[in-house]
Amino acid sequence: MSSNCPLCRLPSEILIKILSYLDAAALFTLSHVSSLLYQLASDNALWHKIFLKEFGCRRKQNHKCIEDLVRKTTDVRDLNIGHWKWLYFKTVADCDMFKWKKHLRVVNPHTGLPSKTEQRVLEESRSFCSVTLCWSGGFPDLQHMSALQLFGVRRIALSCTGLKHSGHVGQDRLVELKLLQPGVIVGIWKDQCAVAFVMFCLHFHKLLERSTQGSSVCHFVEPVGKPRVDDIDPEYGLHGYFLHIALHNSKCRIMSESFSKLFCRKSELCDGLMQLTAISRNRLSAHTPLSGSIAFPWRCEALCGTVQDCCFMTLTLLDEFNLPVWCVSSAVCLKADESGYTDYNYEGDYFLIHYTDEDGQVKINLVHDGEQQIHTVVGLVVYIATSKINSHFGTNY
Repeated sequence: MSSNCPLCRLPSEILIKILSYLDAAALFTLSHVSSLLYQLASDNALWHKIFLKEFGCRRKQNHKCIEDLVRKTTDVRDLNIGHWKWLYFKTVADCDMFKWKKHLRVVNPHTGLPSKTEQRVLEESRSFCSVTLCWSGGFPDLQHMSALQLFGVRRIALSCTGLKHSGHVGQDRLVELKLLQPGVIVGIWKDQCAVAFVMFCLHFHKLLERSTQGSSVCHFVEPVGKPRVDDIDPEYGLHGYFLHIALHNSKCRIMSESFSKLFCRKSELCDGLMQLTAISRNRLSAHTPLSGSIAFPWRCEALCGTVQDCCFMTLTLLDEFNLPVWCVSSAVCLKADESGYTDYNYEGDYFLIHYTDEDGQVKINLVHDGEQQIHTVVGLVVYIATSKINSHFGTNY
């Protein structure tokens, strides 16, 4: 703005009086016009008035730090230029954050997510456990992939040859599914080495901490707690478990069940494993029919398909102190049960979902009714490595 501008000839008091009729957004926009207007639009008296108008009449809705600012009696003219402008925007941000934290403070102990967030994700995305990554244009060759990284959750370093050792989950006429532990599925075009899509299956527990406290430079590391030692109870660490397990695909939830007061007697420890039975084959009332078919629908650009007998499993096992002992998030596949077990209460084919890693195993026995096309869970057993129990509780089983 040149010195010949009529606006520059007006006293600054008159210009500030004119600016006093503007709101915060207009003042902020006007401050980018020229250096003169930037200085005038950052006047502490203007922003102090806006601050009091915005927050002074809503003290009951404000937290204590804002009430202290409202009561502040410092002469605004003695402060640096733009002080109350900066304070106004900072307070607006703090209030918004306070409002969201208050709205989301009820946390689901099974997932680690605020209940409102979990409900909203379920309602809007209908894909509450997975993130699918696709490439536009040409897809990379599988042998040229060296690492997969999802910010805020976990980094999975892969060598080019290491991908050959990935587990085969399922296939349809277009793609084959390769499972990379933990919880990463790579869809490969049949008879090719090209990647069709990559899906990350996210276990909810600690997801907020990983996303908010971690970064691409410094990953979130869960603090290692000291084992809880109890010399009074001879079977400490073998009882009081809470299990939450869900089966789902990329579109809907198939099963979601919780089981409390699970236990294992000391005499029942076998082969380095602790057995927790959630659904017994002998308890007909506990058998659970599934609400959907076990299948994995996928989409890649204009193509889509469905892989049968494949779904996701998310599992959280909490101890008697409501602390996580074992968390699983992985794709699983349905296979024929070759154990020879027969239940005369059901007519149909018997299947098994068997997941295993270094910390434990999960076995889910199902019966498929061909006439009604319904799967029923007739057995659910979780096995935890005794070494993991000893590390968690400080015991020596």
